[in-house]
Amino acid sequence: MMCCFPSRPGRDGAPEDGCPAGEGAGAGPPGYAGDLGAGLAVPATWRDLLEELAPAFKRRSTHALFMALACGMILASRRTVVAMAAASGMAGRFRRACWFFSHAVWDIDDLGVAVARLIVKHLLAEGEPVTVAADGTFFRRWGKKVAQARWAYDGSAQGGKKIAFGNTWVIAAIVVRLPVCSSPVALPVLFRLWRGKGSASQVELAAQMLTTLTAAFPGRVIHGVGDAAFHGQALICEGATWTTRLPTNAVLCGPRPGRTGKRGRPRTKGARLGAPAQIARDASWQTVTVRIYSKTRTVQAAMIEAQWHGSFKDTPGRLVLVREPGSGQPYDLALFTLDLAATATAVVERYSWRWPIKLRRAGLRARSSAGDAQGQPRGAGEPRQPGDLVPVKVAGVDLGQRSGDA
Repeated sequence: MMCCFPSRPGRDGAPEDGCPAGEGAGAGPPGYAGDLGAGLAVPATWRDLLEELAPAFKRRSTHALFMALACGMILASRRTVVAMAAASGMAGRFRRACWFFSHAVWDIDDLGVAVARLIVKHLLAEGEPVTVAADGTFFRRWGKKVAQARWAYDGSAQGGKKIAFGNTWVIAAIVVRLPVCSSPVALPVLFRLWRGKGSASQVELAAQMLTTLTAAFPGRVIHGVGDAAFHGQALICEGATWTTRLPTNAVLCGPRPGRTGKRGRPRTKGARLGAPAQIARDASWQTVTVRIYSKTRTVQAAMIEAQWHGSFKDTPGRLVLVREPGSGQPYDLALFTLDLAATATAVVERYSWRWPIKLRRAGLRARSSAGDAQGQPRGAGEPRQPGDLVPVKVAGVDLGQRSGDA
């Protein structure tokens, strides 16, 4: 079944604020946004999905333009604004498409939360916890006039040179299992631009997004997961847990002891346990079967109640040590989680769910042609108010892709 985009007035019958001259209010009835891809046929299911994102936009005409650009992103060979506009049937109206990203009144977080609600509604069972993976990604840039571009670490760079010039983003994705995929799939919903030293750190940016998702789903438990770079007090969020990899030099303490009845301030941390290698020598190991990276494997695991005072202060947590059978090392992987109800198997499998975000990140970077531009204006790298600018890669919901396609 196919359908076409109709021309619709704005929600309140008023023209769009800041429309380009000759487009919008002066080109038709009040609130008319112009011919947004007349004759562009799209599947009814895709249109219905985009219709559910309408509350994220202030005007109906802005939402209609978003729908046209989302279809153009799928049809275009390159995910640039001009190519998206042309593919959606808006040839010659690329100014209107650029206006959507630079001046239209809509909020990035509102759209991200709306997409997150779609994912939870259609892809998760009722009451099932939401797993959120956070990771940093670097986009190379060239030129002197690129907003918020700086020399920073690029972990995906080939060879030994890991320092490059560009933008650093922190992305939060909901990880789900799909019947058609053997591995979990990461679906990006929120992102933040890291603005360098003196601003909010990448850990704090990840905590902001975790808090936003927790507020969006008050009746569900949010399980956050990140690599060894994402740990700190900011990630202690009510209604959410956090799981990360433990550095080899991290020092853990035992659980906080109870009150002794003596005078003075009670202790906030237990006896020193030491580094993971020291703890592994006296740990009680058990053989468990886990499904990680689309494979079922048998490993040895040990779980110890502990506190990571250096990162999470006196918040109780658990240390999970993992090693391969017959390994000559004290341990092969050390994980720390704030989830006191999870088993060792659940913690190991949950941490493996952070890998799909790296595959999705690489796929989105390739599909969106990110990093090709040699110069971008201020609005391209720094969100504006009240109309935040979003990268082209998040204009589409991207619910139909597989992690293996990356």
